[in-house]
Amino acid sequence: MSITLTEKAANRALSYLAKKEQAQGLRLGVRNTGCSGYMYVVGLADTIEADDQIFESQGVKVVISTKNLPYLDGIELDYTKEGLNEGFRFRNPNVKDSCGCGESFSV
Repeated sequence: MSITLTEKAANRALSYLAKKEQAQGLRLGVRNTGCSGYMYVVGLADTIEADDQIFESQGVKVVISTKNLPYLDGIELDYTKEGLNEGFRFRNPNVKDSCGCGESFSV
């Protein structure tokens, strides 16, 4: 099992974490939605649950629920800024297909 963050993603995550004192780490997950099946969910982990797995990359704790690991194993999280658009980008080796707008994917 591996989860990695690029330096840019780690820097952005650390800036979010610094603003919320009780945050334990960055939480990654997926939810059912969109035309292809799943959508990424990124947030701050205020608590660590019993079924969570914790990974560390570039000094950032990444928290993932065990039920989401099959969808996220091997993922690399990047942070990009293109013109007025900026945000986290996912490089996921498990993705078989994604929708045209890039919002959802299938495995």
